Amino acid sequence: MANRYVGLLMNSRTQAHAFHLTTSSFAEHKALQAYYEGIVPLLDAWAEAYMGKYGRLRRVSLNKRFMKDPTKARVYFKSLLGRVRAIRLPRGDTYLKNIQDEIVALIRSTLYMLSLK
Repeated sequence: MANRYVGLLMNSRTQAHAFHLTTSSFAEHKALQAYYEGIVPLLDAWAEAYMGKYGRLRRVSLNKRFMKDPTKARVYFKSLLGRVRAIRLPRGDTYLKNIQDEIVALIRSTLYMLSLK
């Protein structure tokens, strides 16, 4: 579970950066930059807190294919939101849930900013 979650968030950073570099919309460009700069410290905090209790991650699966069409950014982030919310965290680890809530807030903020012109 943790390996998949960390890989999902690492992939989202790279995907957002790819969209950022190819969009022709300034608003999308800035929204995507805010995401890829914001997700790294949250991902790091979650992974380190997890490993502090459960030990090192064995392997992180990374996506080798990324979407190329920046007009699909909103669709991507809606899907990402669903996948992040579907991850079942260990029971009682509220500190992990708190960081996950911050990640969800970042995704929702990105979705809002992507709706701007």
